[in-house]
Amino acid sequence: MSQKKIKNLIVGTNNRGKLKEIKSLLPKSINIYSTSDFKLNSPKEDGKTFKENSLIKSRYFSLKSNLICLADDSGLEVDLLNKRPGIFSARWGGRKGDFNKAIKRVYKELNKVDKNWKSKKIKARFICALSISNLNKIIACVQGKVEGHISSVPKGENGFGYDPIFIPFGKSKTFGEMKPSQKYKMDHRFNAFKKIKKFL
Repeated sequence: MSQKKIKNLIVGTNNRGKLKEIKSLLPKSINIYSTSDFKLNSPKEDGKTFKENSLIKSRYFSLKSNLICLADDSGLEVDLLNKRPGIFSARWGGRKGDFNKAIKRVYKELNKVDKNWKSKKIKARFICALSISNLNKIIACVQGKVEGHISSVPKGENGFGYDPIFIPFGKSKTFGEMKPSQKYKMDHRFNAFKKIKKFL
């Protein structure tokens, strides 16, 4: 099935870090708009999965802007915390989305479960669901992930969100310590992007 190439696209996020990363992955031939170009607030995300929340956002922002929308929903799953914070990853940062606060909460919750967690490799993963909607029509919805473990202390000033406490398997640095160009080639968003780029 031949697909018409997308010329104009709104990226459905109010998170600047995500916007920057998604822009770096998109083909240069696409005119990219952000939610701030249309002064749009985010919809209520009441889905039960990353994919459901991604679709809520891509449909909402597409209908509001009248453009095809690519939206992301992503988060951190920590095995020792029964895969929390999961879809509530951003909400752990409180109303202002303060990820220093969110990281402290991850550590606090880990301490509750196991006081000696810092001496173990606590498995975790970042998950990213990407969806493309054209008004009410879903064009695609995919999911990517990257496995790793939790750093015993936050490290690095790069990236955003939980990047300073996530060390991908096979690496010694957190995403927060890596150059963006290095992180973008291996993270959950990149892995989801590999699946969705044929629709762009």
